[in-house]
Amino acid sequence: MKKKHLLYAILIIVVPLGLFGFWMKTGQPNLNDHEIGDEIDRLNGVAVYYNGAVSHVDGRNLTADGYNLGLKWQCVEFVKRYYYEHLNHKMPDSYGHAKSFYSAQIGDGQKNAQRNLIQYRNPSQWKPAVNDLLVYDGTLWNPYGHVAIVSAVFEDEIEIIQQNPGPTALSRLRIGLSQMENKYHLEGSTILGWLRKKAP
Repeated sequence: MKKKHLLYAILIIVVPLGLFGFWMKTGQPNLNDHEIGDEIDRLNGVAVYYNGAVSHVDGRNLTADGYNLGLKWQCVEFVKRYYYEHLNHKMPDSYGHAKSFYSAQIGDGQKNAQRNLIQYRNPSQWKPAVNDLLVYDGTLWNPYGHVAIVSAVFEDEIEIIQQNPGPTALSRLRIGLSQMENKYHLEGSTILGWLRKKAP
């Protein structure tokens, strides 16, 4: 009898949470004053736009010379637009989901030819730096992963700027940074690593 009551209690909690998560991912909730496409932040002259639900897509964004920046206003679109506008960088492969920016086959500090960037693992012997492209693995709620830009680095944390984190999430987030056994580790089990444009 106790097992049956426990099962009911779990269902009462899990089912509504699951439905709410599904609605947040697939619906178009507007839980603030922003409309899709509103500028909500900016870094080095590159705007971050509000996207509502993480699954919302508003067409593809191409540069004047035809380079694919990604789907408006997804996270990938922002980081590629940031690298294109601020760092004058075009990726050889301009397509792919967020988590595909990181390759587990590439060693720490080695070149990721698909993106023409140096790739660092989490943890890494190299500390994250401003302008690095942070890559998250997929999750139950977002199987495609997530990408963001490192906007500031401190002794024990970094700040990132992100587009499309969800309708209620902030465009800036701080993440703990620690050092163990000569390696830098970013808190968060889904952070795969970071990419960096090689200095000329």
